[in-house]
Amino acid sequence: MDATRFLMGMPVTVDVPAGTQAVIEAAFARFAEIEARFSPFRPDSEVVRFNALRLVDGEPSEELREVLALAERTRIETDGYFDIARPDGFLDPTGIVKGWAIREVARQIEAQGFADYLVDAGGDIQCRGNAPDGEPWRIGIRNPFDAMQIVKVIAPRDHGIATSGTSARGQHIYDPHQPGRRISDVLSITVIGPDVLEADRFATAAFAMGEGGIGFIEAQPGLEGYLIGADRLAVQTTGFREFVVS
Repeated sequence: MDATRFLMGMPVTVDVPAGTQAVIEAAFARFAEIEARFSPFRPDSEVVRFNALRLVDGEPSEELREVLALAERTRIETDGYFDIARPDGFLDPTGIVKGWAIREVARQIEAQGFADYLVDAGGDIQCRGNAPDGEPWRIGIRNPFDAMQIVKVIAPRDHGIATSGTSARGQHIYDPHQPGRRISDVLSITVIGPDVLEADRFATAAFAMGEGGIGFIEAQPGLEGYLIGADRLAVQTTGFREFVVS
């Protein structure tokens, strides 16, 4: 059973071949709960209250502390190329919350006993086991020059996938070291990691690095990547080919 809804500002798909409607509803309810806590656009969210220094009893929550700690760890591990601090001082963890949310929902599905599933939020994916046809899940990487074209098909084999780029949302990622610099040499970078959170938190930083981002991914244990440059040339890490189907 699968369904797609619009949550967290993006289309979210949950596919559990052997699941019930209750499993799907619980997954979307978890996404909605996370959105309510972390959205920087909702005046009643915990993130907004945290930034305004008007937390209520029991806050910051364990989940907010976990996400902020992950963000700080990622900032350090990426030499500051991932940074949730906006120029106005507002801490906006949305760059890490998406991958974290997908992983949370995936864990919830697994806890209910399902070994085959796919969770996709805005193109970042965690999947496990097999698709409804009984074959391993296969994921297409879109051509940033033509959204109707798939340039690579990969079999994640229980890994997580995250793509950062400008083709869908325009210039929304910046280099924290040079906030005014437009990232124009790279159009997309897809990262495969041991889970979607690991893939997601490094994909954003790698894109902010420009053409050097693929070298950064190459140097990270457990990560593989595929970069498409503005010159229409693609570069991949040495282990990426192991996941390519076509």
